[in-house]
Amino acid sequence: MTVRTRYAPSPTGALHIGNVRSGLFAYLFARHAHGAFILRIDDTDTERSTRESLDEILESLRWLGVEWDEGPPDRKYFQSSRYDRYRESALKLLAEGKAYPCFCSAAELDAMRQQATREHRKPGYDGRCRDRTPPAELPKVELPDKKAGRNYTIRFRAPHEGATVVDDLIKGRAVFENREIDDLIIFRSDGVPTYNFATVLDDFDFGITHVVRGDDHLPNTPRQMQIFYALGLEPPAYAHLPMVMGADGQKLSKRHGATSVFAYRDLGYFPEALLNYLVRLGWSHGDQEIFSRQEMFDYFDFASCGKSAGIFNAEKLLWLNFHYLKERPVPQLAQDVKPFIAQRGWTIPGDDAWLERAVATLRERAKTLAELADFASFYILDEIAIEPKAASKFLKPEIAEALDALAGELDSLGADFSEVAIAAAFERVLGRFAIKLGQLAQPVRVALTGGTVSPGIYEVIAVLGRARTVARLRTALVLCTGAI
Repeated sequence: MTVRTRYAPSPTGALHIGNVRSGLFAYLFARHAHGAFILRIDDTDTERSTRESLDEILESLRWLGVEWDEGPPDRKYFQSSRYDRYRESALKLLAEGKAYPCFCSAAELDAMRQQATREHRKPGYDGRCRDRTPPAELPKVELPDKKAGRNYTIRFRAPHEGATVVDDLIKGRAVFENREIDDLIIFRSDGVPTYNFATVLDDFDFGITHVVRGDDHLPNTPRQMQIFYALGLEPPAYAHLPMVMGADGQKLSKRHGATSVFAYRDLGYFPEALLNYLVRLGWSHGDQEIFSRQEMFDYFDFASCGKSAGIFNAEKLLWLNFHYLKERPVPQLAQDVKPFIAQRGWTIPGDDAWLERAVATLRERAKTLAELADFASFYILDEIAIEPKAASKFLKPEIAEALDALAGELDSLGADFSEVAIAAAFERVLGRFAIKLGQLAQPVRVALTGGTVSPGIYEVIAVLGRARTVARLRTALVLCTGAI
């Protein structure tokens, strides 16, 4: 059997990282088994589905490197292109008495829910239309059509005897008593099929062998299996992943911070880091924390998936991103950070080689590309803001002469502006004024970067260059009371 898995997002909003994790696991299982990964677009929610959301979903997956073997742009993988197939199967169920029209109003359905709540029962449809005879003018095999006066829904006639057994590949065996399963709607009154009905036909028609999804879908599984059986079809295997929760134990949402793939991209995270983090959120391979894409393909299996909810840890993700940033080749890192610099409206004052030198001094400090761009501001901007506290502490009158002397020494270096030559210039000033490196380096750091923390001062000066360094030192002298 060739394994075929699918990911079926709805284009009604951004791609949520909790949702994309199930797509990732489906993708990894397909690659591990040398099978096929299918991308399907569940767009039957016509009111909320948008082209913008679809484009963001596709671009998010491409950015993550999750490539699909079948799917968009082929229109046959969009549910909105398959309505004839859904209607055909619904008519078949109606003709065989396995589905029926339901005429209950919204008020009646609400009353059922309230009654169930009062009686401490699980809310559900009470089946009052299950054996109701439709009006003579309404043939039992017709689908809803408000324009034609057929204003009702179609419900699946679920079996009330026995049980439905789900042998889940992650959670194990789950038994659902059929009497607890109500008759779900398979066609709405507007003539649009519901998710639970359409997904059954899609999974069968596209040959899906394994459905991988969040365990919030587990209650839907016995319903879908019964529809498979009613249509004479064999259900696929199911693997339900525990949900992703916030640190407070609640379902992951915007209140826990960034939750969409694009949000993390725009914050300067690497796709490798996000993938690595998500795959470890509910799956393990020994004590290994960092995986290449090929290792994910080689090692992934459902047996190593956890059964309890994964807790999203933003600090762990940031740590992983820091790892990938440090491991990135400097030329590539310089290209990666360019868009973040451009977003800030800054113009890089040098060529690619210059930017690579600047990035190389900062890569051990920044954890994201956005942070790297911000840290590089003192290299890029012509004018910098000096922190008032740093200025008052280090740009004092007693250091003015030494700063002025250093500016002169550095200005005299001419073309040889290497770190070795810079260090020698410092040594001459230190000897002349009988001070230690720390007494001079920190005021210089404040003058050149605006703050008290930076890469090595010789590195900073070499990257800034002679003219910009000397100009900043001269500007800092003005802040020293009694400056020369």
